[in-house]
Amino acid sequence: MTAARDEFTTNEIAAFQRDGYVIARGLTDAETLARMKTVTQDGLDREITPVEYEADLHYPGAPPSRDVAGGRTVRRLKQAATRGPVFLEWMTRPAILRRLQQLLGPKIVCPLAHHNCIMTKQPAFSSDTGWHQDIRYWSFQRPELINTWTALGEERTENGGLVVIPGSHRMTFEPHQFDSEKFFRSDLPENQAVIATKVAVELRPGDVLFFHCLTLHAATRNFTTLPKWSVVFTFRPGDNAPAAGTRSAESPELLLTPGG
Repeated sequence: MTAARDEFTTNEIAAFQRDGYVIARGLTDAETLARMKTVTQDGLDREITPVEYEADLHYPGAPPSRDVAGGRTVRRLKQAATRGPVFLEWMTRPAILRRLQQLLGPKIVCPLAHHNCIMTKQPAFSSDTGWHQDIRYWSFQRPELINTWTALGEERTENGGLVVIPGSHRMTFEPHQFDSEKFFRSDLPENQAVIATKVAVELRPGDVLFFHCLTLHAATRNFTTLPKWSVVFTFRPGDNAPAAGTRSAESPELLLTPGG
């Protein structure tokens, strides 16, 4: 029988279904956090590829190019699953897998094409990320995927912590409510009413945020003097395969459980 600490409670499952997100407090132990932080620091110090720079995306606050001051500020260390065994060990623990099974079903797959990264917000030259749903550039049979966001340190609005809109994963939006980059437009009165319901997600080291791929979320740049690091992976049920010929099908996937 699975230990209670390896499962969501009935109330937590209900909260996820209602709000599109739920936080599992203290789910990552200190030793694992230390190993993840060592990999992160090494990746940043040596700029171990593949990486994404703030300047690549041109979000508000980012340097305009890689050739100016702060131009080589790293936004993401990509392909986290292959940067060290700690990440695969973490995602295959019962405390993670069992929770994913409660939300997605018995067969859990980790697509390596999306997220699979360490998100960083540096104390200078970081950027603002507008309101969006993570499904915007993904192609699967159904919009049924869950992200895990593991805080390696404190996360709050001041250092670029996530802000979410509860229940937005169950809302229906029209194409005109998004801009050409599929960001949820904050200039529309109808959208402003939705954004007004936002909730800041505050995390402590080792907390894990589970959130639906349709949950609207955003984040500011880091206004503090310390960096913020988060490990992010995406998971899907076994019967929700990526669409052939799309970016979602370009990379291998990890089958984490044989069920389904």
